[in-house]
Amino acid sequence: PIGCQTFPYGKQIDTDFPGTMKMLSDAGIQSIELCSPWYSEHNFGFGSLNKITAAEFKRVLGDHGLRCFSSHVDMTELTPEKLGSTIAWAKERGLTQIMVPSLDGPRDPTMDQVKALADRYNAIGAESKKAGLQQGLHTEGFELSMVNGKRVFDVLFDLLDPQLVRFQFQMSTITSGLVAADYFTQHPNRFISMHLQDLDMNAPVAPPTPVPPGGRAGRGGRPSKPIGQGSIDWVKTFKAAKIGGVQNYFIEMNEPLMRASVPYLKTLTV
Repeated sequence: PIGCQTFPYGKQIDTDFPGTMKMLSDAGIQSIELCSPWYSEHNFGFGSLNKITAAEFKRVLGDHGLRCFSSHVDMTELTPEKLGSTIAWAKERGLTQIMVPSLDGPRDPTMDQVKALADRYNAIGAESKKAGLQQGLHTEGFELSMVNGKRVFDVLFDLLDPQLVRFQFQMSTITSGLVAADYFTQHPNRFISMHLQDLDMNAPVAPPTPVPPGGRAGRGGRPSKPIGQGSIDWVKTFKAAKIGGVQNYFIEMNEPLMRASVPYLKTLTV
């Protein structure tokens, strides 16, 4: 199913959850990935999800023909004190996947720090697995930093237990040299999902600017494009995704770019 990560629409969800779901459905979206209510503490919206019961949440999705099986949560929601309630929150809403945006380590870590964070996340993955939930790690922030001459993301493939933790690939990290098709091929069955963005990698690099509301693609200074109109080879990406073990994908762009991307994905043949 064509999925959408709801990060760009957190404040719309706070204002009108049913209306936002209708908008996504009308655009051709078939599944959504949530961000947890914790994101409201950082002014990203989603706080209203605390006021919506699990039954109401499922009813609204059903009214608009949408499914939801994944959500982003923060590592602060997976502490020993909070892990149980986070798992319960996910299970009540019918989720099967919990993704974390980052392990939240320092930007100049030691190997011991990386190993300690990996050990912690393996333990979280083990507890989640007991409850029938798959943990997955996103590829941004701390994971793009360097340790002992290697990217932390690359080191984590050796440190995280493939039986407990999968990865979620952020396509816009191509601006940092990460090519999804290469990672999917080199690490079979280590991934579970991906966030889709497309960028014009041939355009001049713009100076850093604040990330606009709802925008995540293009942070590397490259212009964002609708899926299929930028530089990423999507046939190669989706072929390799099968090797990587990817089960689902989510467009993560603002509304105009999302709407312009759906027709291409509907006709993409791999």
